[in-house]
Amino acid sequence: MNRVLRRVVIGLIASTVVTGMALAQPVQEITVQAKRVPTVKVLGRTSSGAFIREISLTSGVTTEGLDLSSSAGADALAKRVHDAADAACREIGQKYPDSTPSDRECARVAADEAMVRVRELVAAAQKRAAK
Repeated sequence: MNRVLRRVVIGLIASTVVTGMALAQPVQEITVQAKRVPTVKVLGRTSSGAFIREISLTSGVTTEGLDLSSSAGADALAKRVHDAADAACREIGQKYPDSTPSDRECARVAADEAMVRVRELVAAAQKRAAK
């Protein structure tokens, strides 16, 4: 009976430690900011005197449910970032069809900027996992 009770206590302690470790890692969020040039913030004027304006749309992408220490988790987060950038740039492009750059270029730039943070989070997760 003592052995069974001892094993139950050890099991409870182990599950508490594992749960505490899982809860200690907060869900991170990456900001994806899509930018196009049409009508919100005046940046200057063209040679013909027309205003140059910039509009941006920001989306948040979370790491929820992902193990960033694994390549599958890192790839899934990169996909989330690229999908958010594509969606934001398409939305701006629909509202401002004559804006520049193209949806594709807008999404590439927005994703590239956000991927800096993704690489930081992945590196930190891999470092924690290696310990």
